[in-house]
Amino acid sequence: MPAATPGTPSLLRALNDRAALELLLTHGPLSRTRIGHLTGLSKPTASQLLARLEAAGLVVATGTAAGRPGPNAQLYAVNARAAHVAGLDVTPGRILASVADLTGEVIGSHELAYSEGTGPVAQVTRALGEAVKDAGLHLADIHRVVIATPGSFDPRTGVLRYADHLVGWQSPTLLDELAAALPMPVEYENDVNLAAVAEQRLGAARGHEDFVLLWNEEGLGAALVLGGRLHRGWTGGAGEVGFLPVPGHPLVRQVTRINSGGYQELAGVQVLPAMAARLGIEAPPTAASGSVHGAVHGAEAGAMVERAAALLSQAAAAPEGANLLLLREYATALTTGLASLVAVLDPEIVVLSGAVTIAGGEPLRELIEAELADLAPSRPLLVSGEVRERPVLRGALESALAATRDEVFDTSRR
Repeated sequence: MPAATPGTPSLLRALNDRAALELLLTHGPLSRTRIGHLTGLSKPTASQLLARLEAAGLVVATGTAAGRPGPNAQLYAVNARAAHVAGLDVTPGRILASVADLTGEVIGSHELAYSEGTGPVAQVTRALGEAVKDAGLHLADIHRVVIATPGSFDPRTGVLRYADHLVGWQSPTLLDELAAALPMPVEYENDVNLAAVAEQRLGAARGHEDFVLLWNEEGLGAALVLGGRLHRGWTGGAGEVGFLPVPGHPLVRQVTRINSGGYQELAGVQVLPAMAARLGIEAPPTAASGSVHGAVHGAEAGAMVERAAALLSQAAAAPEGANLLLLREYATALTTGLASLVAVLDPEIVVLSGAVTIAGGEPLRELIEAELADLAPSRPLLVSGEVRERPVLRGALESALAATRDEVFDTSRR
């Protein structure tokens, strides 16, 4: 076995630089002494490191630490303006766009109602442009954009799959058109996968290498993280559990509505009003019957989600009588599909996310946990998602930040 090659001075400096920058992101402003203590570097080496990073524009002096004997210590922080990223969350109803600085703080946002009569490229560029304008920046200031969509782009063909309800996004030339229209690198990711990224970096899945995120909002979906990495599958369709066959419900090929069948027909948001009606629980009328995909679009889908979430929230607030029966019936439906994922993957934890599941709160989570104990041999920890405000968009920003920091923080290239 060959001997390991010792690190060069430039490589060691770059590693120390990255370690210091990560500490500043985690802890906020730190003094030279504190950075030296946390990294194990001597005071002279820590001073050289900070001087190097300040000259590179990656850190800035930001006040002093008062309250101690002797001179106040100079504090240093990551230069938030050293790079900027953007994230977009695209649904049939709207496009959300946000811009964040290098520290992850959102400094600009815009929401654009989705119009089926306008092409995707025009709508993406408009939403992004307005968010960048809101941040006081120009498109040239954005280092990277991550776009979240339902379904996923097939890595072999570049065509969006599993999302026929996102009108206009199935063109085989769309990715080339977007690349030509936008001046920065653009990446695309499934929306539920990005919700998992948000939970992994900021929420309930921090510190966990193997987990499943079950998403329940306009549709049912899952994200699979194995060994700390997203598992996307051969065509990008890993986690499209709405299509999962379940006993007593139509297969995908047996239904005519878009993105319907299987698990979606058993436990999707659209089943809750009928469940409530059978139990004598009054609920607002739905905008349309059937699957939330295909027959229901845009604002109607959003209204259906709100009504379903309201039903579960009311039931969770008073889990007795018919309300408790509603929670139990819906927990059983959700767990039927979840048990298949758990039996195959044996994850460390399962994160429940999305507006509908979150609305059921702790009572629904406990019922799902009890059902899962009867249906699956393994016992993953079942937790509710902690990233509640626009988790898909937050995941898009976190994904863009991770790649951008890898580039910007690599001082060996300077």
